[in-house]
Amino acid sequence: MQFSRDKLVLAVLFSLAVHFAILAFVGDFSFKSTSKPVVVKPRETPLLMQVAPPSPPEKPRPDPARRPAAPEPVPVAAVPLAVPQDSPATINTVEKQPATKAAPPAPTAQEWAFAAKYTNKNSKAYRYNWGKQVRSMMGTAVEGPDQGMVRFHIEIGPDGKLAKLETLWSTSPVAERLARKAIESMPPLPPTPTGKPLIFDRTISFSPFASDDAPTYKDDCQPDPPRFHNPFARNANSASGDDEPQTEPLDAKAMEECLRQLPQDSIDATEAESKRMMDQWGWSSSGK
Repeated sequence: MQFSRDKLVLAVLFSLAVHFAILAFVGDFSFKSTSKPVVVKPRETPLLMQVAPPSPPEKPRPDPARRPAAPEPVPVAAVPLAVPQDSPATINTVEKQPATKAAPPAPTAQEWAFAAKYTNKNSKAYRYNWGKQVRSMMGTAVEGPDQGMVRFHIEIGPDGKLAKLETLWSTSPVAERLARKAIESMPPLPPTPTGKPLIFDRTISFSPFASDDAPTYKDDCQPDPPRFHNPFARNANSASGDDEPQTEPLDAKAMEECLRQLPQDSIDATEAESKRMMDQWGWSSSGK
């Protein structure tokens, strides 16, 4: 019985050894036959190629001995600048010429003869001729800081000589100086129409934009139209508060004398009055 057991153990060990040997032989064969070595190839780097443009052909260098002489420099003032007519530079460079107005002609001998006999409206013609005579001796008025106006208070004696001259106000010392110089150099004037001192105020305009039109006389025999008075302003020197007395209608004798002195209005005076009315009130004043 002991012997059989030993044989059985040997048989089992022998069987295990045989199987082990077979497995080892078969494993080694399959490994050698099926497995191949893996070869890792290096990564290829791409090559970039850039094509350069063809270089321009070299220019032949000039010979210093044959180089032409440099032209002489032209002065800047001799080169005309072509500037368009409508260019803003042309508009800005053109200086504006100031406006001017020549002195009016002095009153003629005929005008002084009429003024020496016209008594209506405080010797209206005499006062106008006196201002025109002064302005004619002041010269040309030029637009600028010297232009302006000056208002005088004048008293002329019965013989036509200046008795009093007072400046009420002035907007230009040049205008006042020229006006006073003209008054001092005035030629002899005819006697006043009434044979009494003539007192009045007169504004002399020394400006290229002033208009000193000839007066009209057709309404001199009518009462002066009422003037606007501020009801809240009062003259302290007047008891009633009125600055100027209201003119009364003329009686029959005074009206006859007044109408006898009225001249035939000139066409220039009528046109000047119409233009003045149109400038002030527009076309509505013509009644159309």
